[in-house]
Amino acid sequence: MTPEELLNLPNSLPSAPKVVEELIGSFENADVSVEEIVRKLSADPVLSAKLLRLANSAYYHASRRIGTVQDAVQMLGFVTVRTLVISAGLVSAFKTVPRIDLRQFWRYSLNTAAGARWIATRAGQSGELAFTIGMMHAIGQLMIHAGLPAQAAELGLLAGPYHCQRLVQEQVALGFNFADVGAELAVRWKFPDTFAAAIRAFPDGAPRLPMAAVIHLAAWRARANENGGGEPGVDPFPAAAAQALGLAPAAMLMEMPGLGELSAGLEELLR
Repeated sequence: MTPEELLNLPNSLPSAPKVVEELIGSFENADVSVEEIVRKLSADPVLSAKLLRLANSAYYHASRRIGTVQDAVQMLGFVTVRTLVISAGLVSAFKTVPRIDLRQFWRYSLNTAAGARWIATRAGQSGELAFTIGMMHAIGQLMIHAGLPAQAAELGLLAGPYHCQRLVQEQVALGFNFADVGAELAVRWKFPDTFAAAIRAFPDGAPRLPMAAVIHLAAWRARANENGGGEPGVDPFPAAAAQALGLAPAAMLMEMPGLGELSAGLEELLR
């Protein structure tokens, strides 16, 4: 089986909300009508309500209360609003997944996204792009569990969802891993090529692909958070990825705030 065939299985491929599809298309459409997207987003009561709760959270420190989608775009900017709505859309696309605690999964993904934004800004990369890719970097794992529940259950006995060997065990058992599946989903949902390339390459750190190195580092940090720091030497700090980004490993370890601090105020994405 290939990632493409997995996504063709019943129940494995979720549907993105229509307005999220249009926001994805805006990455490569310089002529996108922000006003039209605002109108359509305003007509989606679930996503627009979540956006407004996020926009008014402590994370963004808005100088006044944001009461409409138009206010959110004016106060936060279209790029930030796009990041929030796409992230919220990803979360809402999955209702239940066999043997996956979705709240924990999205907490891990949010922590990766918040960490990726912090790392990217210090490496001269786009923080908003890093955040969105971070939110979806492990989404292929949900499709493996949804489309191949029996195989996923067996994999869970060898390496849990946040174990550093999970990708390796998937490759051995399936011939592909969740990064391959996530990259294929990015293609199916028509994200820019940068998304699929970074998701596919992030497991190796890809020193020649900066965004993949950013996600590699952020995923390591979020993984350590889920595993309580892990066993010494089992999942060591990926120094090569940090050095490829021009970041001193020791300085990054000391300077990077806790993930709870980096994601504080964004918990609404998980509800």
